[in-house]
Amino acid sequence: MSGLTIRQGASELDFLSLGALVHRLDPGIIPFRKARSFDIHVSGGEYNVAANLSDCFGLRTGIATAMVNYGIGELVQARVREMGVKPFYKWFEHDGVRGPNIATVYSDLGQGVRAPVVFYNRANEAGALLKPGDFDWGSILAGGARWFHSGGIFAALSPTTSDVIIEGMLAAKAKGAVISFDLNYRAKLWASIGGTEKGQEVVRRIVSNVDALIGNEEDLQKGLGIAGPEVVSSKSKLDPDAFFVMIDRVVEKFPNVKLVGTTLREVHSTNRHDWGAVLWLDGQRYVSPTCQLDVHDRIGGGDGFAAGLIYGLISGRSPEESLRLGWAHGALLTSFPGDTTMAKLPEVEALAKGGSARVQR
Repeated sequence: MSGLTIRQGASELDFLSLGALVHRLDPGIIPFRKARSFDIHVSGGEYNVAANLSDCFGLRTGIATAMVNYGIGELVQARVREMGVKPFYKWFEHDGVRGPNIATVYSDLGQGVRAPVVFYNRANEAGALLKPGDFDWGSILAGGARWFHSGGIFAALSPTTSDVIIEGMLAAKAKGAVISFDLNYRAKLWASIGGTEKGQEVVRRIVSNVDALIGNEEDLQKGLGIAGPEVVSSKSKLDPDAFFVMIDRVVEKFPNVKLVGTTLREVHSTNRHDWGAVLWLDGQRYVSPTCQLDVHDRIGGGDGFAAGLIYGLISGRSPEESLRLGWAHGALLTSFPGDTTMAKLPEVEALAKGGSARVQR
């Protein structure tokens, strides 16, 4: 199919991710300062992709992550089981007062002209304590894995998490897995462990081990230090040309990268977005259709795109169809509450082929 060689034959896992689990408190459209109740969503950029691939696409997936032995940890474990993801936990004991903790994300939905607001409590987070040697990769990967995935948020949690990522990538690569990384650059996280310069140094070291890269223009510029094209104010944010120019610069510096993909989003209001996606695969360029989204909850849309794209490639679909599956699944995910999928594969395939929102009878 392409230079992106996906392991064939028997594998215990189709997809394995490495990252930190969090719980997100969601008061809906009510700002937190006025909230009296909230929903709890279990999330994490790397976990979301594994959960989506299991629940919607039927793949065998796993997550290597930190877990804390206390009530919130039990809640998170239950949600992981519900989504069909096989856990590989490094256990930590909670001291009853200060942690270690499963990180908390606070995020309201916003509404109309009022944007969503997201803030965090990642103090004494168990995921940040992970270090090389905490996972027995030989045992985890003994049955084989087709794809290994991690991301930039986990890399930025502490000085040791990036080393765990590289350790996992090397072990998975030795087993023949495709290695992917979602840049997800967050300046606030990198500020606590050395800032932009340190962040770029670390991310470049990680990306030198990567086959497939997920990230938008800002991720490529701030995470990898890739110069962006001249900004033209009249250009739509859905125009893929600027992104493809940057990809050429990325692969010049990182010839090991065979795939780069991202979503394109133009935000008109909190609840109305234009949505598209692009894929660069082995030198070929692919562009999805565009559509208007009536957004319920935008958190996790990019992870939804990654899951659909990866499913398409693992299942042997063409690059065009794989991109459309990612575009369609990411779009559907924004119509559900929470960070992980509630879609079914036939719904994704129907939208990818041009389906509509007419009532199904």
